[in-house]
Amino acid sequence: MAPVQIAELTIERWPDVLSLMGRTHGICVREADSAERVAAYLRRNPGMSFVALHEGRVVGCAMCGHDGRRGYLNHVLVDAAHRRAGIATALVTRCLDRLEEQGILKCHLDVLATNEVGKAFWAGRGWKRRDDVQKFSFIRSDNPNA
Repeated sequence: MAPVQIAELTIERWPDVLSLMGRTHGICVREADSAERVAAYLRRNPGMSFVALHEGRVVGCAMCGHDGRRGYLNHVLVDAAHRRAGIATALVTRCLDRLEEQGILKCHLDVLATNEVGKAFWAGRGWKRRDDVQKFSFIRSDNPNA
């Protein structure tokens, strides 16, 4: 099998990432994942999000950003056929390195409560489940998928 390459996520690759998201269990696609919103996210957080490419095809993704204090990972996923090869770890390491370059040493991520595979993945890599905080969300729209 040809090696996987890690490259910066560009908006031109977003349709391929969306396709991968659509066929990955435990990943939700929302209106906020439109090309327009993702392009704004990438402009706000330049050089911090990455894709894994196998023979030119997107097989993994990790989006990363920060608010100046804490980092946030979004849409960390790897195509099922390419799992258990260190791709997610390579993507996340690249993201965490970029955060550290910005002086940010703490990073958060969300995992759907029903995503047992995802929860096991993160716990197995030293990420700590937080029981001391609860997330609250407010949507300024009638659309719950905003």
